[in-house]
Amino acid sequence: MIRRSPFTSALVLALWGVGAATGSLVSGPSDDLLTAVGFGASSPLWTSLTSALWCMNMLGYLGTTALLLVFGPIAEREFGSGPTALLFAACQVLGCFAGAAVVRLGAAFEWDWLTFLDGDVAVVPSAGVVGLALAASFRLPALWRRRVRLLLVVGLLVLALYSGYLEDVLRLAGGIAGLVVGALTVRRRSAPSAPSHEETRVLVALLLAASALGPVVALLSPYANGPLSWFADVLAVPQPDADMVASVCAEPDLVEACRSMTVQASYDRLPLMVMSVLPALLLLVLAEGLRRGRRFAWWTALVVNLAMAGLLGWYVVELVQLSDGAATPGMVVEYGLPFLLPVVIVVVLLLTRAHFPLATPVRRFWAPTGGGLLALSALYVGGGYLVRDQFTPSPTFADLLADLPARFLPPGYLNLLPMRFSADDLVATLLFEYTGVVFWTLVLGAVLQAAWRAAPSDEATAATRARDLVLRYGGTSLSYMTTWRGNHYWFTEDGRAVIAYRVVATIALTIGDPIGAPDARRDAVRGFAEFCAHHGWTPCLYSIGQELRDSVDAHGWSTVQVAEDTVIPLAELAFTGKKWQDVRTALNKAAKDGVTAEWWDYRAAPHALTDQIRAISEEWVADKGLPEMGFTLGGIEELSGEGVRCLIAVDADRTVHGITSWLPVYRDGEVVGWTLDFMRRRADGFRGSMEFLIASAASTLKEEGAGFLSLSGAPLARLDRGEQPGGLQRVLDFTGRVLEPVYGFRSLFAFKAKFQPVYHPMFMAYPDSAALPRIANAVSRAYLPGISARQGLLLAKKVVIGWDGGRAGVGQRR
Repeated sequence: MIRRSPFTSALVLALWGVGAATGSLVSGPSDDLLTAVGFGASSPLWTSLTSALWCMNMLGYLGTTALLLVFGPIAEREFGSGPTALLFAACQVLGCFAGAAVVRLGAAFEWDWLTFLDGDVAVVPSAGVVGLALAASFRLPALWRRRVRLLLVVGLLVLALYSGYLEDVLRLAGGIAGLVVGALTVRRRSAPSAPSHEETRVLVALLLAASALGPVVALLSPYANGPLSWFADVLAVPQPDADMVASVCAEPDLVEACRSMTVQASYDRLPLMVMSVLPALLLLVLAEGLRRGRRFAWWTALVVNLAMAGLLGWYVVELVQLSDGAATPGMVVEYGLPFLLPVVIVVVLLLTRAHFPLATPVRRFWAPTGGGLLALSALYVGGGYLVRDQFTPSPTFADLLADLPARFLPPGYLNLLPMRFSADDLVATLLFEYTGVVFWTLVLGAVLQAAWRAAPSDEATAATRARDLVLRYGGTSLSYMTTWRGNHYWFTEDGRAVIAYRVVATIALTIGDPIGAPDARRDAVRGFAEFCAHHGWTPCLYSIGQELRDSVDAHGWSTVQVAEDTVIPLAELAFTGKKWQDVRTALNKAAKDGVTAEWWDYRAAPHALTDQIRAISEEWVADKGLPEMGFTLGGIEELSGEGVRCLIAVDADRTVHGITSWLPVYRDGEVVGWTLDFMRRRADGFRGSMEFLIASAASTLKEEGAGFLSLSGAPLARLDRGEQPGGLQRVLDFTGRVLEPVYGFRSLFAFKAKFQPVYHPMFMAYPDSAALPRIANAVSRAYLPGISARQGLLLAKKVVIGWDGGRAGVGQRR
């Protein structure tokens, strides 16, 4: 870090070193020090630079350091250390001066917020840091350029408009300065382009999420004074303190408000916290629905923002009327600005309506919410009547029924309805305060479920059509796996190519390359990506070959190697030479022990053999304590597939010592090769059964005219080709080492080396690196779909202590 990013390292060390030396890390500089080095509208010019050496509190130190460590190295890599330092200084100085000018201008127009800031001072190195980040964004790819700018600019606006401290204003000005400096001085990495269908959804969702998080920021800021700080009461209502309750109750005309605020102040912390931020939580959930393109989320977000715009508009009109014509320009701006926020969101939603066409399964929303509403209403009214003596005053059945709507309102809105009674004892308090919490938790969960679990549409004959294409055109060694149960199929418009996939947590995982006519395969990936974008999924091409990897890489997709395919050419195969010693030993020992290899169709094999095969597999599962892996690794069920051949090692007593299954690889309707899938051996059986079975299969299939055998991909293992691995590749290599004690991927890879294979790397490709955490989760769940909590803990235990249940051997690991 120090060698590659010296300016970033020096600034981080200086920031923390100066802060520690002056005792400023926890709560910022002392008042005297802040006055000397802080920047304000009336401060000396040189304080714009000295203010870059301190932060206002520990949160400021952590946030500034995080931003600097992310964007500082990027800037130094793109511009060099010297220009990066100049960019930082320019954004810091320009941001401070521009922020001071805004404060002075606002004070001249008698804007209370900026008038208050006119005499304040602050230390704010983040002004230069965010400016540097936004200037460096001009060198980022278009996808990340838009995201970085939206996240930073919206975040800066949220802090300035809701929190409203001087450092927030200076930070926003520094970010704008970075955009201006970047536009004037930085050469763009690529020409700007319109956001894609999927990216538009992400950007709109981020905008809605920012509007929800802003009030939470104001709620957590003890002295928030931004122009939108009072708007926080609409979306995140704080608990009133004793002084506020006393002042309201002192007014004789506010009896109902006094009663509602008294009840609101008495709420327990948990229900108050959940119900107070309920509108903000709803907007966040709707933002997730927008990201997935759901029309239901679009309509709900539109209605909510229209309602907020109407409420705020009415409030502003009332204020103007109450001012009796004495409203200043600053007052108009201060109270009119919050009205613009929901209006802007409504306009954005209307302009992007076409990007949210997906219907939401309404039964997944109305069933839990409607049923929950009826059940909770009956519980509150009926249960409350049974314990009516725990309320003050004791309510009648009609009183409880009339009070029911208030149980579903956030506490800050209780003054909209008359308060009839209050809860005193435990049961009444639970009914009174938690009915709304449980209901809105059900609502939020139902909205998320409806957004997440939209099943892909698939025609009844899709599997048959896909199998016909596999038989006709073939493909890679994994092509047959596309016919396994659990896959869905996407076809090109002409039906000449297909992609098999399965959706896990909104990630559309494919299995191998597209299958079909060569010219149709070239366009299949683009069409599949558009199909995924329409459904709100992220495509992930898994276990693809080098050719497809190069093709998508040229279109901006990211790729990483996830496995190594091991292929045995059969044309010149001969088990001669020192390299084949282990294989010849296994063949000779099998002959000596009377073990032979027999080909079987599993569906037609005698029960005496299939029962033993199932027992061997169950023994392996029991020994591991973990489920069998799936996705690209077949199990007992896949042995019965059409065209699958099983090679079994049996002795004279008809005892099964091991089994391998072989999947056909087609080309022009003919079988040209075979792929090894299922491997199991008896724990106390013939030790060289796997070497014996693979060598026997190679000899037999060579005689039948097959061109090659694929020993299938070894997950999380790869051949060292002397290339410098990237960060993600190093993570996968580390994961392979960590999981070695459990599944033995690297031992399997070393075992396959005995057969002198030709190695072909297998890659994973994805269009959006921001989806990597979700992709990792999806791949894990695809391989281990049925893992239980107990098995998860056992897996973690084996990983940590390196125990593998007795090292059952390569065949059992497979």
